[in-house]
Amino acid sequence: MWLRTAFAAALGLLIASGPHGARAASAEILPVRVFEAAHPLDAPVANSAFAPDAGALPAPAFAGVLKIRAAPMQTLPVLTQPLIQGRDTRVFPGAQLEFFTVGDVLVPVQRGQMVRESGGGATPSYWRIIPQFGRVWREKGDGDWARAAFPVMLVNDTENHAHQGLATFLYRPGQVSGLMVQFIQQTGPYLIKQYFVAWGYAPADFSPGDAAALEPRRTQALRELADRLPAKPWGELLKTVPPGTLDGFGGPIYPKWQVAVALVQGGTLYYQEPETPYGKYPYPLEMRFGVRSVTKSVFAPLALLRLAQVYGPWVLTLEVGDFVPGLDPKWRHVRFIDAANMSTGFGGTGSTKTHPNDIFDGYLGGDYDAWYTAPSHADKIHQIAASLHPYPWNPGTVMRYRDQDYYLLGAAIEGFLKSVRGPQADLGDMVQSEVFTPIGIHQAPTVRTRESGGRDGMVWCNAGYYPTLDDLAKIALLYEARGAHGGVQILNRELTTELMAARDAIVKNADASLGPVPGPLPESTEDGLYKMGFHFLRYVNANGAVLYLPSMHGSGDNEVILYPNHTVSIVMAKASVEVLGPEKTRSDEGPVTIRAVERLAPF
Repeated sequence: MWLRTAFAAALGLLIASGPHGARAASAEILPVRVFEAAHPLDAPVANSAFAPDAGALPAPAFAGVLKIRAAPMQTLPVLTQPLIQGRDTRVFPGAQLEFFTVGDVLVPVQRGQMVRESGGGATPSYWRIIPQFGRVWREKGDGDWARAAFPVMLVNDTENHAHQGLATFLYRPGQVSGLMVQFIQQTGPYLIKQYFVAWGYAPADFSPGDAAALEPRRTQALRELADRLPAKPWGELLKTVPPGTLDGFGGPIYPKWQVAVALVQGGTLYYQEPETPYGKYPYPLEMRFGVRSVTKSVFAPLALLRLAQVYGPWVLTLEVGDFVPGLDPKWRHVRFIDAANMSTGFGGTGSTKTHPNDIFDGYLGGDYDAWYTAPSHADKIHQIAASLHPYPWNPGTVMRYRDQDYYLLGAAIEGFLKSVRGPQADLGDMVQSEVFTPIGIHQAPTVRTRESGGRDGMVWCNAGYYPTLDDLAKIALLYEARGAHGGVQILNRELTTELMAARDAIVKNADASLGPVPGPLPESTEDGLYKMGFHFLRYVNANGAVLYLPSMHGSGDNEVILYPNHTVSIVMAKASVEVLGPEKTRSDEGPVTIRAVERLAPF
């Protein structure tokens, strides 16, 4: 009974994620002959080719391993600097993926994992891939072939942007075609200084899967799908509210720079269907995003609040330099909470002017890219020691936004974990097992350092997370519930309550070394607060009350805002200032998303 109920819930979610309305069948857009030709297409096709339509027929079960060979991809526009650190951004990586079906749901065994290249050519691919839940079906006229399609993300192990894509192949007993792949949306680039779409054909070979593991794998897949929040298309929400209530939601970012937009209300995730140059993305709930500094609101704060629940709040007063060798002596006076508040008193690039203070003064100084691209933990520590130095003020008094601070905070938390749990302890594994899994997040792909022998090292706590909308919603709801879920207190309740209230948050534009700071200074427009990875946005509501709304924010204008009315807004975007420069990506209308949420449920 449980399996049937879970399957119905899972299938309902995937159908809700599928295309709507009349459209050409996939067999018309990608007929069997294009797979038999085993050549890339001249251009990407309509995204609707990668999902069944209303007239699709049931498909036979599938189980097996696809050994996918590396393949060239065409890009539009042509990439001007395709090689990064000797790896080619135009190559779809060779990889081995195992699949099985549950009804008409296609399940990758490696779903939610950053699958590395395992069969490359002379020049390695720049990419890893993350496969997600897809579909299987049959089309009239396909003969004995059935169709399979799945969402797939191109991601990288050196930075944190994602290309959202689609893959499809044909199958029949003991045989598969190659994969048609296309990548038609993306979050904000950094090292690749262009926006682009890519497509290609990747040959594949079939081998049987692990039959003995099939039933437990099916049970686990159904459990994961059943653990998702209830999800409904945006139109379902619009039917329930007066016209105009949600006008402007997603702004002030212009729609052309938005990747995905959603709202959580009453425990339900309402999502807009993501637009791409080739039509709506047919699996919006499977999209994963490169959220960059949203990561700062996730791994380190959740780890600290979890450790405070297990060991006590004193964990926040531990000092970074005691757990990370090779740092300047000042780090022995920097508490975990100072690093979490970006107030280490370290990272001395830019000016020492602090009244008013500019938190981004010198942000990309100190040979930032050399640190950012340094592969191993030792390499990153070397870059920090060589390029950054102390500021004249004490820790805990002045905020200067530094990715290096959050990286070192993660390293220090992991060092503490190893000191109390043994050398095998890992921050990412702890957050997964003790925070994510209990709230229904079963995978958390994220960038780690690259150590000798190709081994993955520590989780980056400054950036690198690739969540879905469902993941972001669950994390936000855990914070809003003051760290409790299902009657279990996962995070320290008192500290989580203080965080959501911005209690003792640092004032971004002030200098507390000069004396107590009652609130933001009027001399600067950077008038918010910051604490433990959260920006607190100043907002005056309709009643004239001044509120500070907790916000997770990442480069490219990715933003998750938590509201007093227990709603959550999610806007994933690609407005990368490093690539676009002065191009205007947002209107002058102010916080229109926040206003829309207030109209929906006043706070």
